[in-house]
Amino acid sequence: MSLDLINLSAHIGAEPLFSGVSQSIDPGHILAVMGPSGSGKTTLLNIIGGFAASPVRWTGEVQLAGRRLNSLPPQRRRLGLVFQTPLLFPHLSVGQNLGFGMPSGQSAVLRQATIEQALSTAGLTGFADRDPESLSGGQRARISLLRTLLSQPDALLLDEPFSALDEATKADMRAFTAAQIRNTALPTILVTHDPRDAEAMDARRFHLPPS
Repeated sequence: MSLDLINLSAHIGAEPLFSGVSQSIDPGHILAVMGPSGSGKTTLLNIIGGFAASPVRWTGEVQLAGRRLNSLPPQRRRLGLVFQTPLLFPHLSVGQNLGFGMPSGQSAVLRQATIEQALSTAGLTGFADRDPESLSGGQRARISLLRTLLSQPDALLLDEPFSALDEATKADMRAFTAAQIRNTALPTILVTHDPRDAEAMDARRFHLPPS
């Protein structure tokens, strides 16, 4: 299923941000949205995710697998979001964080097995009962990404997910994230100001056109 942006344009109040954005992202592929600060990268993500609010005004259409998302609230769009700062719940263990967004109705045995598999994927076997605050920045980033994927989204939105990491951790996290996107075959939009993110993840680059 593809994620399609059709002739999107946006203003903040009377100030134009971008216009005529039309892109299609296929399953397992990454579109890197680039541009200077203030060009509208995060606003574009908010429009796709359903979070854009006044004073943002926008026109165009967002489709996922042919389904029009424009009028749907964020929770019904089936989009996974990963932000610059891993937003792990401090009152939950690492394992509980992973299980937080998992679909209901699964047996306890299956849920636990899924969590353990995710921990193994992250290289954190045995960390289920750990406090998230005890993790390194790279470990928290992995758990944040995997928690999003365990919610079974149909597409992925990444907002500067590597910018808070040190250089060595960035390289590892880029490779880890790209591998998960390939494995889950999710169409993905990566907002970044760093061309090295796009290069390392073999992403197609798109610079927001000004209005």
